[in-house]
Amino acid sequence: MTVSSTSSQVKGARLPWSGLLALSCAAFTAVMTELLPAGLLPAMAPPLDVAESRIGFLVTGYAAASFLAAVPLTAALRGLPRRPVLCGALLGFAVSNTLVALSSSYPLTFAARLLAGAMGGTLWALLAGCAARMVPAGRRGRAVAIVLAGITLALSLGVPAGTALAGAVGWRAAFATLAVLAVLLVGWIRLRVPAFPGEPAHARVPLARVALRPGVRPVLSVTLFLLLGHQVMYTYVAAFAEHAGYGRTDLLLAVFGTATVAGIWVTGVLIDRHLRHTLLAALALFSGALLTLGPGTARAHPLLVGAVALWGVAFGGAPTLIQTALVNASGPAEADVATSLQTTVYNAGIAAGSLTGGVALDSLGPEALPWTALPPALLALATVAAARRHAFPGRRHAVAPQGNAPVEPVP
Repeated sequence: MTVSSTSSQVKGARLPWSGLLALSCAAFTAVMTELLPAGLLPAMAPPLDVAESRIGFLVTGYAAASFLAAVPLTAALRGLPRRPVLCGALLGFAVSNTLVALSSSYPLTFAARLLAGAMGGTLWALLAGCAARMVPAGRRGRAVAIVLAGITLALSLGVPAGTALAGAVGWRAAFATLAVLAVLLVGWIRLRVPAFPGEPAHARVPLARVALRPGVRPVLSVTLFLLLGHQVMYTYVAAFAEHAGYGRTDLLLAVFGTATVAGIWVTGVLIDRHLRHTLLAALALFSGALLTLGPGTARAHPLLVGAVALWGVAFGGAPTLIQTALVNASGPAEADVATSLQTTVYNAGIAAGSLTGGVALDSLGPEALPWTALPPALLALATVAAARRHAFPGRRHAVAPQGNAPVEPVP
């Protein structure tokens, strides 16, 4: 297939907006379910008769379950049709959030959160693969960007809105609302997301072989480095802002959230034609923001806010770019397995970044955080720059001749 014929087909193809938005809302629901307890520590602790720190463990438990469950559950469910697995994960969210809304027992609440984490690990492994299979190869990046925009909207708008809703009508009502939303999404997905088949047993590529594909390993490495560097700063941004004499952490986070929306919009425009260069620019922007914050210039508050905005633009687009590169490297038919590996690496990066940032904060002080985050950010940039043949090629991709084969660059 020539580049011109591929381009004309892609240009004429219409995106299946309803199905993609359903998947985006599923991503929104997953992020809301994961992070909502973090904004409700004082409200949830007395009814459950525990300290606020134990409510924080509800987020930790979710992440741990997602980390542990993503690969084995995805591997076990590879043979099943994709749409029922998606719906089952959402019904798992509905059950979990219903239990949290009704429970007065901390152990039961924690168990419900573990269920939600396992469902989250399964859901994240499916979303990008389903989006990629719904569109021609030349629209794959934009489709993934639409789906992953649900993450950005949850972080920038959903979590603050959920916290406000909990303040107005109670935290139990907020979790019940998420349960209802998950059930409604099941109906939407059944109507608008195609019934993609699972992988027949004879056609399944072993998980280890997917992981060892040349293009997959660099993408997973970039995922780890980016999340490690990002989480060093994001987890302790309040301590860094306080050290800089900037007392409005809420405003700083609002700037970051708004900038991520801009970042994912720019990414959606550029991703299908310029994935490699857009990702290089995003990682360079993140590194530049850290270099701006490092020398103590954060005490100049306009520079602090500006650097955080640049960081938000970079981070808004980078995960979508990396996810699309992973789908291209693995092939859409094996994207679920590859994405389950990425989910595990993603959560490992979050945990490692939070731990590394905490050690740096305790031993060296808040001013060391940008310098601690900079090396993994530069490693991510260097990995993308070096991996131009398989993982992050500079040229556009054609449709793969077989569903299980990775797409190859058009000569």
